[in-house]
Amino acid sequence: MFNLANILTSCNLICGVISIAFCFSGQLDCAVYAIFVGAIFDFADGFVARALKIESKMGKELDSLSDLITFGVAPGFLMFFMILIGIEQPHLIENFDKKVSNVHYEHYYVFNQFIHWVQAFFYDFPNNFNASIKYLPFIAFIIPFFSLFRLAHFNLDTRQARNFTGIPTPLNAIMICFFPLYFHENMMAWNHEINAMHFLFDCYSLAVIAVLFSLLLISPLPLMSMKLEGINKFEKTLKIFLIISSLILIPVFKVLAIPIIITLYLVISTYHYFKKSKNEI
Repeated sequence: MFNLANILTSCNLICGVISIAFCFSGQLDCAVYAIFVGAIFDFADGFVARALKIESKMGKELDSLSDLITFGVAPGFLMFFMILIGIEQPHLIENFDKKVSNVHYEHYYVFNQFIHWVQAFFYDFPNNFNASIKYLPFIAFIIPFFSLFRLAHFNLDTRQARNFTGIPTPLNAIMICFFPLYFHENMMAWNHEINAMHFLFDCYSLAVIAVLFSLLLISPLPLMSMKLEGINKFEKTLKIFLIISSLILIPVFKVLAIPIIITLYLVISTYHYFKKSKNEI
């Protein structure tokens, strides 16, 4: 039961719980880092299980349970808090120059937004969260809802042994992580952001994004896995190209590299699927 692979899997779950705790402290950047560390443990447990030949049904179940917390529930809370921020965003842009800036201001701001929402939702305290909009953040919990069904279906679907159908929960979590990371890095100059970013980080835009990516979890979209063993030369070339491109994009674009790499991955996966289908015909 308590073999090395299962312990690494449990570390993945703990990272997800820590991420949620960071959310409620307003430290969304730390919450993201906890998810990234969980992703490392998620990769390591499978690698160790295969290397030590200790793969088991219990390990598979533990992996799914851990993934649900780290890549489903924790990203759901991240998006919940981002929607809270999106509700206040116009006032943030309008009033930010009057505020005192310091290294922890963004943490205080996020926590303060949560407190204002609690006051409005539970105690009918009059503030920017009016009667209807105070319910909007709950739409973020569609992420763990569909992650649950995605993970359960993945365990039963033998067709996904080599490739994926629908976006995997770790990839969806990483995409969600882009929003708090970008906000954390650019909040101090948020009133100088381009209009496109203001629109993207609007509460309604974020709600639509949460629904869209949740639906992609259970979509029939064919996607490549990143396994390099036992594949043909063409597929291996595509995957190596994606890895090298990612290593170049990350230092150049930093946080913006996340949506760029995911878009590139989706394009390459689509190209691979149609190429493979054409060859089979």
